Amino acid sequence: MTLKYPTLLSPLNLGFTTLKNRVLMGSMHTGLEESFGGHKKLSTFFGKRAKGGVGLIVTGGISPNFAGRVSPFSSQLTYFWQVWKHRQITAAVHHEGGKIVLQILHAGRYAYHPWAVAPSAIKSPISPFRPRALSERGVEKTISDFVHTALLAQAAGYDGVEVMGSEGYLINEFIAARTNKRRDRFGGSYENRIRFAVEIVRRMRKEVGEKFIIIYRLSMLDLVEGGSTWEEIVSLGKKIEAAGATLINTGIGWHEARIPTIATMVPRAAFTAITRQMKKELTIPLITTNRINTPEIAEELLARGDADMVSMARPLLADADFVIKASEERSDEINTCIGCNQACLDHVFKAKRASCLVNPQACHEEELQARPLPASQKGKRVAVVGAGPAGLAFATTAANRGHHVTLFEGSKEIGGQFNLAKRVPGKEEFHETIRYFKRMLELERVEVHLNSYVEIKERATLEKNFDHVVVATGVTPRRPTIKGINHPKVLSYLDVLTGKVKVGTSVAIIGAGGIGFDLATFLTSDEDHALSLNETAFAKYWGIDLTVKARGGVEGIKREILKSLRQVYLLQRSEGKLGEKLGKTTGWVHRAMLKDKQVIMMDAVTYEKIDDQGLHIDRKGKKELLAVEHIVICAGQESKRELFNEDIKIKGPQYHLIGGADVAVELDAKRAIHQGTRLALTL
Repeated sequence: MTLKYPTLLSPLNLGFTTLKNRVLMGSMHTGLEESFGGHKKLSTFFGKRAKGGVGLIVTGGISPNFAGRVSPFSSQLTYFWQVWKHRQITAAVHHEGGKIVLQILHAGRYAYHPWAVAPSAIKSPISPFRPRALSERGVEKTISDFVHTALLAQAAGYDGVEVMGSEGYLINEFIAARTNKRRDRFGGSYENRIRFAVEIVRRMRKEVGEKFIIIYRLSMLDLVEGGSTWEEIVSLGKKIEAAGATLINTGIGWHEARIPTIATMVPRAAFTAITRQMKKELTIPLITTNRINTPEIAEELLARGDADMVSMARPLLADADFVIKASEERSDEINTCIGCNQACLDHVFKAKRASCLVNPQACHEEELQARPLPASQKGKRVAVVGAGPAGLAFATTAANRGHHVTLFEGSKEIGGQFNLAKRVPGKEEFHETIRYFKRMLELERVEVHLNSYVEIKERATLEKNFDHVVVATGVTPRRPTIKGINHPKVLSYLDVLTGKVKVGTSVAIIGAGGIGFDLATFLTSDEDHALSLNETAFAKYWGIDLTVKARGGVEGIKREILKSLRQVYLLQRSEGKLGEKLGKTTGWVHRAMLKDKQVIMMDAVTYEKIDDQGLHIDRKGKKELLAVEHIVICAGQESKRELFNEDIKIKGPQYHLIGGADVAVELDAKRAIHQGTRLALTL
């Protein structure tokens, strides 16, 4: 049989061992590394991905010593007594026929604690702590610590290690002149600055032997001034190869770079051209990465020779069976990563356990196991009212367990608020989530009734025909009390995003939450809405040199910012920075892009009235008139729960409120999907 993805699914011979396919599960911290009993949970997490067919797994970053920890309580592997915990993980992966390597990461000046060390005492812009410059003896000790951790990883049963040499962490800091001002043999010339990296790999290979995987994560595009030139990167790559690396992985961007690299507004496979250039220079296999989230894209870039493997981290959070589904030509069943970062990276940056917006079972496999109903238990008849995120998550999960589910949706299509999100430039990936749920409804044989608005008078029929009624009717826009709120100038964000109304060239948006920011992006992106779909346009906008002639890929490159067709005011009642509650890893991108479009952001605004002149406001005691053509209301939502009232709690079948119908909070799809899934697993 001819495989649909022949290159992606072909084995990769490393000489002393063979990987069963070209899929690498890239390193990603989950928060389980430090939690009580976390290694047991990690063994289940990684074991599930190994069972799902991943060729090679890389763990989250583990420090080789105390100073290298990302935070005071982050994980390190320094002592032999720590090995037994890791053996649980390797045993689980090997039991499922997989291979796994331990990533060794020294945070350097990115460490969020006062014991941070670096090549030079230069403070990072993303950490409040100034690092101590390592002495030459300290550098030698750190090299030994890397090697020692590799030996402990070998003892723990890992198939290899990945040396984290990119993203602006310690090794990268030694390499770049911007962070290395040393005058000893580890500073000054480029040859000296890369000595630290090369010696780690060389000494590591000598100690672990030839039959142990060593991946080196090479920063191929720093995206900061003072980064490496392409000639320097190639030179380092060749020396790392000669030092004994088995594979080279691609690193894109330092964490302090003000350029998005993995968020949903980044085009798919936007940086694979970089690995393609490096592939001409080296003989060992290369791994490419960043925003590769479908088997079609992975196959295409491998087939044209961009790389030998693809690294996917978040896509394997979204769907542990990604590889199996691809191999069985069921790619339409893959739950695609949408790059939102809301439950993965944003959680980790808040010291919370990672998960996934579209798959809340990720990193919670032991607590949220999708067990089918026992043979002795008859499936229940369940009505779900509303086919938004919460309703879809519940319906598909409950049906998968064996319940008989009927789904009622008042509109002509499933998806609910996802149908608004997918229209926002940079959020086109929500099309994938709707596609996935549509396919799951078919596979799980959920009875779907579209254009079926269930009214409260039909409650008696529901109670008669169903054992449970799940109310997932979502939210409705809240209409604030403002004089003139019914003026023709006033529009609903629903009508704007769905294209039901034509919006003028000057607009005031009342409400600066997630919806307000999305709407501002929608209204200002007429000319460049394809940024997230076009890597060339994306690179020009952010000032990236994909030919890598510029130092760091950015030095001296002028950004090409297209002007907005509209003048937009984004307003909020409370005092403080707008967008403060947006995602930790993506909020700054949204603010930066709106600033580029000259959106005027105003806090501490009191709305006095709306009339033919426009919107009259009071800001910190000063009255102003915003002479705009339209005012769009994004002032929050209210739950739609017509079917539910207090008396339902004491009569009829069991009613359940989920999603926005339960709590109307900023169209929170993460909470809605999690709540719907959890209810379905316990019903």
